[in-house]
Amino acid sequence: MALTSEFRVGDEVAEALALGRPVVALESTILSNLGLPTPHNRECFDRCDAVIRSAGAVPAVTAILDGCATVGLTIDEVERVLSADNKVSARDVAVAVGLGWEVGVTTVAASCMLAARAGVAVFATGGIGGVHRGAELSGDVSADLGAIARYPVVTVTAGAKAFLDLPRTVEWFDTLGVPVLGFGTDNFPAFYSRSSGVSVPHRVESAADVAAIVGAMRRAGERGGVVVANPIPAVAEIPAAEIDPVIVDALDAASAAGVTGAGVTPYVLEAIGAATEGRSIPANLALAEHNAAVGAEIARALAVS
Repeated sequence: MALTSEFRVGDEVAEALALGRPVVALESTILSNLGLPTPHNRECFDRCDAVIRSAGAVPAVTAILDGCATVGLTIDEVERVLSADNKVSARDVAVAVGLGWEVGVTTVAASCMLAARAGVAVFATGGIGGVHRGAELSGDVSADLGAIARYPVVTVTAGAKAFLDLPRTVEWFDTLGVPVLGFGTDNFPAFYSRSSGVSVPHRVESAADVAAIVGAMRRAGERGGVVVANPIPAVAEIPAAEIDPVIVDALDAASAAGVTGAGVTPYVLEAIGAATEGRSIPANLALAEHNAAVGAEIARALAVS
């Protein structure tokens, strides 16, 4: 792993990797105002950081800082991320580095890329991108899916964003050859809701199960990623019957406003938050923390496997 002025692994993360200790990568988009409004973004970091550390693992937030792709931020660097508004996907990493962006917050795709480069095997997020509704006409498929397929990282997620086409998202993973593992569930989660009604190909019951599958993949020479679909805790769930009409209204409003591409996600999430009178924010925090906890379990299981 070559460290340069354009790529850096934080000291704590580098030491943990050198010693074979468990590390969990975290994206930075969810920690910015593009993911959660202030002060909830800081709360998200605090909760994810704490639950990972309590499990004996080391958190590794990814971001672009002063033109340097970074895995593992200091507290001062996290503060810079909280107010950032430049989102970086996998395609944008070289742009952000080459042009020396002061701060770029990483999506799932960019985080998988940077985690893999640093040698971090587990990444926890909130929800991944996926196939957008109407993608048969627009061709709008998130870069997250291709990045998850390409890089040797386990992605722990509460499913894909609920406003996406979830059946097609799961099918897309099949096309890409990505194992989708339901963590204690037979159904693909729908972010705010525990089930989308779409079956997952395989169910696992523990972090040890995930580690065994990843080990089998690596021994067979398979270098792609794995999705661990981890439902939101039941106490924090917004049932599908309640949230689905809100999502439809939010998507209609985005269409009417001419919002397309990368602008759809923040627009729809803001609309959902307003329509649910803020209930979506506690749900988002709970699922992010839960994914971080499961990610730490998996990182620990991989470290001893």
